[in-house]
Amino acid sequence: MIAVTQTSMTFTAPARAVSPVGELLLTRIAAAGGATRTEIANDLAPFVTHKLSPAEWRRLADQQIGQLIAGGVATETRNRLRLTEAGNAIAASYLGSSEPRAWTEIRDLDLVGKGLGIAASPRLKMGLRPEGLRALILQTTYNLPVKKNPPVAKLRAQLAQVALERAFGNSIKSGFSKGSAFTSKAGRTLAGQLSLQPRDFGTDQKLIVALAAEAVGAVQTDHDTLKEAIHRNLGSKILAAQTVNEPKVVALAEARHLSKAANDPGPIQTSKPLVGKPDHAVFVEAVKAAASQRAEGWPGNRKAFISDVWQVIRASHAAWDITEIEFKCMLAEEHRLGRLVLATADLKDKRNLQALEASVIAYKNTVWHFLRVEDVD
Repeated sequence: MIAVTQTSMTFTAPARAVSPVGELLLTRIAAAGGATRTEIANDLAPFVTHKLSPAEWRRLADQQIGQLIAGGVATETRNRLRLTEAGNAIAASYLGSSEPRAWTEIRDLDLVGKGLGIAASPRLKMGLRPEGLRALILQTTYNLPVKKNPPVAKLRAQLAQVALERAFGNSIKSGFSKGSAFTSKAGRTLAGQLSLQPRDFGTDQKLIVALAAEAVGAVQTDHDTLKEAIHRNLGSKILAAQTVNEPKVVALAEARHLSKAANDPGPIQTSKPLVGKPDHAVFVEAVKAAASQRAEGWPGNRKAFISDVWQVIRASHAAWDITEIEFKCMLAEEHRLGRLVLATADLKDKRNLQALEASVIAYKNTVWHFLRVEDVD
């Protein structure tokens, strides 16, 4: 187990001209005992060699090391580099900690946090465990409420809330957040709409594992691969920020990136365009209009099968780009808010069994099949 020491101090780096790549090099030199040029190149290669060849990276690292020494932030004695007082201040500001630590700890904690956009915090220790790292990834990717070691059921409910908000064009921000209303299957299927291949993943654990890997662009889902993907994403940002200092290096990186795109998918885009997504008022008006077309029954008790209403909405509002599970969960949310009224089938008519089964919405201890439309003119 890696010993973890964090500090809540705020560091202000001196006004030294250190490039983004130079800052990354400082994180390796800052490790206890310093580092040789070979150690720096080898240990930081996983951050950048998805865009630069090993030879290009070694040349860039040597050039940047020379700048660090010339700038007075590092020294080299007997082939080993160490930071000066000024270099330590810059590294501490970048990492958020001034404690001398092993490189593995800086790599697996500080730089994972840096790649996820998390400032130095005790909760970074979550990342030392596979389930904790997945939680960190999802919390930062989807802006979930921060909590250490959240259970998978809680994460599933929070992700379902994100999916429901997106279906409404991010026009809802309350009510479903506790995630206790929908059944676990309904919530999991809804959360599964966030995937590149929307589906019910079968279990909450499989959902969390898959979404975390997709979020950072990892091909595999194991712990080490997730960390490597986060490091690559951080390296991509660093090389992009290097433009001012090393435009040729960035040009090489971009050229190599284009040629390797098939093998380096990168992190997924988690925000879909919201053009055409309905807000509450638009959705309710459209659903009532659709339900009135398919309603049956006598005045005062007219109802439409939810599956029939879905078929109308899917055909007439394709621009909304919502799935059936999203539609059903949106209906449940509007029912909860009192804008629509859902009803259950007390008596099962075998002639309508297929429509009944296709209309099911499970919510708390209730199963709905119909949309009441007696108030629709």
